[in-house]
Amino acid sequence: MSPTAFEFATATRIVFGPGRLAEAPELVRGLGGQRVLLVTGKTPARAGALRESLEALGLTVTGFRVEGEPTVDLVRQGLGLLAQERCDVVVAMGGGSALDAGKALAALATQGGDPLDYLEVIGRGQPLTRASLPFVAIPTTAGTGSEVTRNAVLGSKEAQVKASLRGPKLLPAVALVDPDLLIGAPASVLAASGMDALSQLIEPFLSARANPLTDALAREGLRRSARSLRRAVLEGPDAEAREDLALASLLGGLCLANSGLGAVHGFAAPVGGMFDAPHGAVCAALLSAVLDVNLRALRARAPEHPSLPRFRELAVLLTGRAEAREEEALSWVEALRADLRIPGLATYGLTPARLPELVTKARAASSMKANPLTLTDAELAEIATRAL
Repeated sequence: MSPTAFEFATATRIVFGPGRLAEAPELVRGLGGQRVLLVTGKTPARAGALRESLEALGLTVTGFRVEGEPTVDLVRQGLGLLAQERCDVVVAMGGGSALDAGKALAALATQGGDPLDYLEVIGRGQPLTRASLPFVAIPTTAGTGSEVTRNAVLGSKEAQVKASLRGPKLLPAVALVDPDLLIGAPASVLAASGMDALSQLIEPFLSARANPLTDALAREGLRRSARSLRRAVLEGPDAEAREDLALASLLGGLCLANSGLGAVHGFAAPVGGMFDAPHGAVCAALLSAVLDVNLRALRARAPEHPSLPRFRELAVLLTGRAEAREEEALSWVEALRADLRIPGLATYGLTPARLPELVTKARAASSMKANPLTLTDAELAEIATRAL
């Protein structure tokens, strides 16, 4: 047995629980800033009460709206606004897009230069070396785990790909997770974000960089997601389901930030850059095919690999049956996708003619590095074809 060595990094402070949004204004004031950039999703009114509470404490608040998934150009606009208004603290309240934009703005505001100086894959990938502005992340969906991750995903229309800013400077000062913010969420949002969270628990659990700490978190998150996601989407999320989904998302973020992901997200990044496709739904379309191909590849080429026995444990965690076999994890995931009515990638414009381009881009994605083993181009093509 090889020696265990790992590191674990997360937000400075995690605040979790129903109703805890009410604590956000004092938490923000405690960070010492006076001029707040409030980053929201496409419906800024959802953060209206928070804005009023911040202003009631004497803080100056400037809003910045993120209507879709963040891009390099959008971040450039936000940096200009931040500098113009002399903001010294950033608060993001919304889904993963708003949180990623907020993280990028808080970090890049102190670095100097252009976002492409620091972006992976399509940029120069320089490290973020200066401390970011204080940043508070408040998720309103349960999927990305962005409130505790050390990367921010930005799209580039020119390169037709998504890439990450990455580094510990991106970790928020405070991650505030209030499950009550899921009240009223549309079923389609719960489904897509919930499948994203599920994939971000499964991939780190099977990752080549899995470690004992993230394993424990993944097991807890998988149990909660498995028992509540289907019910929350089909019947509406009660208090127990909201807590399960919010915690599963948080735990998935902790896991991916410290153990990496795999081929699901290796494909999801270029798909999101090539097409207007919701990230969680893309992950859902890919997940069962990735599991199947990985399982076959491990059995054929690496039967002693430590990730291989994880497939049986994954099946037990998902099905709740102690006698479940490896393949039952795959069938459980595919049945869930069908029940939640999440379509294939052809819905978003992917065609067989573009599969070679997608495979080339996926192979270069940073998430692919933590896949249990290196997949061949033929295996990658099979995954993409089956996800259509």
